[in-house]
Amino acid sequence: GLYLAVLEEAYRRMRAIESNLHLDDLPPEDALRRLIGFTVDYQLANPDFIRLVMTENIHRGEYLARSKTIRKLNVPAIEGLRDVLARGQKAGTFRAGIDPVDLHMSISALSVFNVANRHTFALIFARDLESPAALIARRDSIIEMIVRFVRK
Repeated sequence: GLYLAVLEEAYRRMRAIESNLHLDDLPPEDALRRLIGFTVDYQLANPDFIRLVMTENIHRGEYLARSKTIRKLNVPAIEGLRDVLARGQKAGTFRAGIDPVDLHMSISALSVFNVANRHTFALIFARDLESPAALIARRDSIIEMIVRFVRK
């Protein structure tokens, strides 16, 4: 029960902060950039969240499947992304046919990998991936990759 409560609280905390990004107040591309930047920053600042999610994946979602709230907590994140995509498509800047869940997965994948594999990549490629300059460059690169993917 305690583990499940921790898992639910971790998702709740992230989604609560995300809901305060005011994406509706921004043009679609700026909103997408803010959302991606938030995700990268949040994952970097909360490596324990990533470890928790990785542990849950090792257990094949066994405890997450027991949760009555985690799916509900994540609905607004997908709806918000769906809205940003729709606004961008209506404005003619984003291409059609992008699945918001798939896009969310891609944003998460890049953000998580950035944290989960930084030590091995740093050693293998002899790079300081934790310097402020490296962190900014990687963040900018992730944002640019996703934005270019959705542009028309």
